[in-house]
Amino acid sequence: MDKPYILLALGLPLLPAPAAWAQGASADAPQTLPAITVSTPAGARPAFELAGSVDRVEGEDLRAQRLQAQLSEGLGAVPGLQVQDRRNLAQDLQLSVRGFGARSTFGVRGLRLYVDGIPATLPDGQGQTSNIEIGSLERVEVMRGPFSALYGNSSGGVLQAFTAPGEGRPLLRSTTGGGSNGSWRQALELSGAQALGEGDGKNGAAQMDYRVSISRFATEGWRDHSAATRDLANARLGLALDNGARLTLVYNDVRISAQDPLGLTEAQWRSTPRAAPLAQQYNTRKTVSQRQAGLVYEQTLARDHQLRVLLYGGERQTTQFQSIPPGAQQNPRHAGGVIDLARRYSGIDLRWTTQQNLLGRPLSLAAGLAWDGMRETRTGYENYLGTPAAPLLGVQGRLRRDERNTVSNLDPYVQADWQLAEAWSLEVGARRSRVRFESEDHYLANGNDSGQAIHSRVLPVAALRWQPGRDLSFYLSAGRGFETPTLNEISYRTDGLGGLNLGLRPALSSNVELGAKARLAGGLLTAALFHTRTKDEIVTHSSVGGRSSFQNAGRTKRQGAEIGWQHQSATHWRTQLAYTWLDARYVDGFCTPLPCNDANRVLAGARLPGVARQSLYASLGWAPPQGWRAGVDLRAQGRIMANDRNSVSAPGYAVTGAWLGWQQSYGPWQLEAFARVDNLFDRNYAGSVIVNEGNARFFEPAPGRQWSAGVSAAYRF
Repeated sequence: MDKPYILLALGLPLLPAPAAWAQGASADAPQTLPAITVSTPAGARPAFELAGSVDRVEGEDLRAQRLQAQLSEGLGAVPGLQVQDRRNLAQDLQLSVRGFGARSTFGVRGLRLYVDGIPATLPDGQGQTSNIEIGSLERVEVMRGPFSALYGNSSGGVLQAFTAPGEGRPLLRSTTGGGSNGSWRQALELSGAQALGEGDGKNGAAQMDYRVSISRFATEGWRDHSAATRDLANARLGLALDNGARLTLVYNDVRISAQDPLGLTEAQWRSTPRAAPLAQQYNTRKTVSQRQAGLVYEQTLARDHQLRVLLYGGERQTTQFQSIPPGAQQNPRHAGGVIDLARRYSGIDLRWTTQQNLLGRPLSLAAGLAWDGMRETRTGYENYLGTPAAPLLGVQGRLRRDERNTVSNLDPYVQADWQLAEAWSLEVGARRSRVRFESEDHYLANGNDSGQAIHSRVLPVAALRWQPGRDLSFYLSAGRGFETPTLNEISYRTDGLGGLNLGLRPALSSNVELGAKARLAGGLLTAALFHTRTKDEIVTHSSVGGRSSFQNAGRTKRQGAEIGWQHQSATHWRTQLAYTWLDARYVDGFCTPLPCNDANRVLAGARLPGVARQSLYASLGWAPPQGWRAGVDLRAQGRIMANDRNSVSAPGYAVTGAWLGWQQSYGPWQLEAFARVDNLFDRNYAGSVIVNEGNARFFEPAPGRQWSAGVSAAYRF
């Protein structure tokens, strides 16, 4: 399947723009693709002027003609971003950027996530997307390449989600949708803005905007034992004060109850992909409860000087029942088959920005200090009652683990952008990231497993940008990245003894990117070549009996190319293309587990698991502002290795989706409806793999043909 991907990727940008296909439309129709800005530590910047790969996906595009069940539905058009939808709310999405994050077996690893400025990635590098409310999003921004390092630990890429501010008179919106497998979603949203007194918010009176939304998603699941519910509440309140300052308050609450169908062996996947025999036997499941709040204060201190202060705090409770056999738990050092986590986290980010001149040329400067902290109470229990010979499975048993863990980081950072000449600019930055781990063992029946570790690195980045014309720019950027092991990855030593795996080192990466951006025929074309070298890559050492240990595996390399194309014609035709070629390999061989033998040796040159060499997204749609609309899309992905030894792989696939929509306004009313079919030709494929799964249950099957439909009604008071 690889060669067709290449031909399609090279050929689509050369096809006539949809404006030329429409009835008599001229090839020089006026540009209708809007200019966009993205958020950076130095403030909002036009995406076209950034010396790096960054894409902005509008909230409207994430919602349009979709059920809004998962963030993965609308992120296909971002090059370099690989989204594996597990269809498993117990394990979250599997996100990776240029190969970073692909090894994660649950949650998001190796990437930095932010929701309204609040980190959704904890200081140790483990993150989750479950609290992102798609229905109230203004935009999602995805950054790749060297400048991601300015966000600190585990920033192989950066994904930021922002709630939309309220606008105009009060708007009340109700949304209802449903689909295959008993899936349905209901949501209610209230938004608006108003003046608090007389004036415009800048001269004597404050302005307030607000957006409050609640939603519920529920599904019986395509596979056996995969039912789930998710309740989300999200609120944003903005105040433009009469002294020129701005205050933004955000609140988020999510509650999830999900069965976990687990992975399947290759034989099980091919014969009975909907089955989940082990999951049903152990009643594997997960519950999550999280709430958090944040405050952003922005103030102009003097001419050309701005201050931004972010404060946030939250708590997250997680309970997970695993499929670990009672026999494996007879080891006195085993932590049991039930994980119970209680986490409290908080942080502050102080940032100062200014606009100055250096040698008569404009200079933008930003400097800040970020502190994030997390305190975790982790307990483990047996997942059975009775004896190992005659157990009652799937229930909480005896205590087997009790510890208090803390992780924190303290990161100063600085970034400067200098306009060297009319067509040239130089951007430099640095961040010193210091991450501290500490564990206090309160379960001493099997020895004292307490310990601590500190990792610290300076992360420099630099970029040179050349813009020879208004619609063309080139850039070259380079930087160093830093990825510490997570608490889960240092929990077990490779020698089987108790205590933290304090010998596990951070992975350090060196990144180079060469890119170009061009505005052509009313569309935007982006291209990038990248090369990344990593040393001390963190990989699985062993995964047996519910205990996973990790080791450093020497050097790896990731190199590839990305092409992105977006076009919106004056006649309402829209095209999107995202193509990625990625060659990710181990430079050094190693053995997993130690000691080495022929059966566990990973050869130099082996491909990194969980990474597709090629991936493609293409869509064509007609979407006038009123009336009927329709479109089709294609998602294709190459073969993915399931383990480090490359002995098992998931084959590549290509699936097609089609949708039909309708939108109309009647006075104060706004009405919308859609119907959609995914996997139109009912392909059988693996939607995701569980990398290095110790029992060879690598495969998470994707559903066959699926349908969804929904309606939305909004009233402007």
